[in-house]
Amino acid sequence: MMVSAGLVLAASTRAEEAPTTAAVVPPPAPPKTWESSASLNLTATSGNSESLLFGGSILAKKKWSRNELNLGADLTYGQTTTENVVGGKLIKTKSTSAQNYGAFLQYNRLVWEDRGYFLGRADGRQDKVADVIYRFTLSPGAGYYFIRDKSLELSGEAGPGIVFEKLKGATESDYFTVRLAEKLKWIINERSRLYQDLEYLPKVDNFNDFVVNASIKIETDITKSLALGVTFQDTYRSEPALIPDTVPSLHRKKNDLKILAGVTYKF
Repeated sequence: MMVSAGLVLAASTRAEEAPTTAAVVPPPAPPKTWESSASLNLTATSGNSESLLFGGSILAKKKWSRNELNLGADLTYGQTTTENVVGGKLIKTKSTSAQNYGAFLQYNRLVWEDRGYFLGRADGRQDKVADVIYRFTLSPGAGYYFIRDKSLELSGEAGPGIVFEKLKGATESDYFTVRLAEKLKWIINERSRLYQDLEYLPKVDNFNDFVVNASIKIETDITKSLALGVTFQDTYRSEPALIPDTVPSLHRKKNDLKILAGVTYKF
C-alpha cells in the first residue's frame, strides 16, 4: 500500500511539474501608417457625336500623435468629336471639353480637446478650358471638429490667405483672401460612405470677386480594396477669364460642374 501510494504521489508531482502547452496567439498587425486611395473615372459616348471624359485622383492621409497630414492630386480631361458637312464634305471637328489639374497639401496640429487645431494649407490648380493658367493659394488658419466620432466628422476652418493667379488674356495678379471651409465625412454603414467639402475664397478688398469650390462623393465597397463611387464637383468663379479676340469682350462661364462615376482602389 505504501509503495502504491508513493507511486501515485510521484506521478502526481511529475504531472504538476510538466510544462503545459499554451495556445500561440499571433501579435496584432501594426496600424497603417498611411490611408491611401486612387480613383479612376471614365465616360464615353458614340453616335452623331463622340465624347470621352477621363478623371483620376489620388488621396493620402496620415495621423500620428496630435498631427494630421492630408494630400492629394486630381486631373480631368475630356474631348468631343462632332461631324459637320462643309462644301459637300464630311468634316470631323475635335474640341477639348475639359482639361484641368490640381493638387493640395494640408497639415493640422490638434491643440485642445482633440477638436481644435491650427492648420497650414497649399493648393494649386490649372484649368485650360476655363482659361486659368494657374491659381496657387497659401492659407494658414484654425479649425474645429464640431462632431468627431467613428461614424461622423464635421469640421469648419477659417483663416487668411494669399492667391497667386493668372488668367488667359490678363496680367498676373496676387491678392489677399479669407478662406472659409466646411468638411463632412459620414460613415453610412459598414460598406458605404459620404464625403462633402465646401470652400469659399473672396478677395478681401472686393467680396464680389470670389471662388467657391464644392464636392460631394458617395462611395460603396464591392470588395475589401475596391469601391464604386459617384462624385459631384463644382467650381464657381464670380469673375471668370475673358475669351480672347471677342468683340465686345465675352467672359467664360462662371460655373464648371462635373459628375464622375468610377472605381476607387484603397491601399
